[in-house]
Amino acid sequence: MTLIAPAQRDALQNWLSHIKSLDDAAQNTLDAYTRDLTSFLSFLTQHFGETSGISALKAVGQRDIRSWMAFERGSGVSARSLARKLSAVKSFYRWFGEHEGFEPTAVLSARTPKFQKKLPRPIAPDAARAMIDTVPLQSEKNWVGLRDTAVVTVLYGCGLRISEALGLLGSDAPLPDVLRILGKGGKERIVPVIPAAKRAVDEYIRACPHPIEADSPLFRGIRGGALNPRIIQGVVAKARMQLGLPATATPHALRHSFATHLLEAGGDLRSIQELLGHASLSTTQAYTAVDTARLMEVYDKAHPKA
Repeated sequence: MTLIAPAQRDALQNWLSHIKSLDDAAQNTLDAYTRDLTSFLSFLTQHFGETSGISALKAVGQRDIRSWMAFERGSGVSARSLARKLSAVKSFYRWFGEHEGFEPTAVLSARTPKFQKKLPRPIAPDAARAMIDTVPLQSEKNWVGLRDTAVVTVLYGCGLRISEALGLLGSDAPLPDVLRILGKGGKERIVPVIPAAKRAVDEYIRACPHPIEADSPLFRGIRGGALNPRIIQGVVAKARMQLGLPATATPHALRHSFATHLLEAGGDLRSIQELLGHASLSTTQAYTAVDTARLMEVYDKAHPKA
């Protein structure tokens, strides 16, 4: 059982309420913060040998932070995961320092563990087209196959996150030439809609047995409710196995493929950043590494080393 002082638990809940109301954080983000901070606060209880509440939080020094990080690494936590946990702790302490009127320098100055960033794993253009063609074969119901095709086409053709695609409403149909998408952190972006995505959605709507009302989800489940993202993840998993594609060929990989294929076709990096809704250009620049890695792979095959 996790043992945390009531005052610390209250501070955690107040912080979560703060970021939920001001930053409009997604529930998944809040859940991750809760897990990370609960783990950290539990460690402090064991580390200090008592549940001394707020005073223990203020007393945390660099040595304590290093002890916590060593404990996490010793428990099998990867450098990437520890970096995420430390980021959550720092975010909490920024708020906590302002709230309690002290400077949490020891925590904020802790160095983030170095780790090798994972590059996006896109699939080739012909594989993306094959995926779109194979997805509808996973369902016995024609309208469900057309629905799944429409979702996958929107993911690849518009570069949307699966949550963004499934967040579309009936009022968004028929799809216009451009969509206004509300992404992470409430950041709005304009996304062009390719003709293939328009056609796929139109065909799905004509076949859908459930009425598509303006304020209801555009993509429906079998019983008419909002479509669960796990359904699309499962359909894509079946299709990739039929096609012999790697496990990295997921719905999110279609978004990566959208960006990579645009870049390969000569797309401007800044424009691609805007289309994807990345807050930082450095996030989008990961695709240049993908492009370079692919170029070097081709080079190595053409010029094998002796």
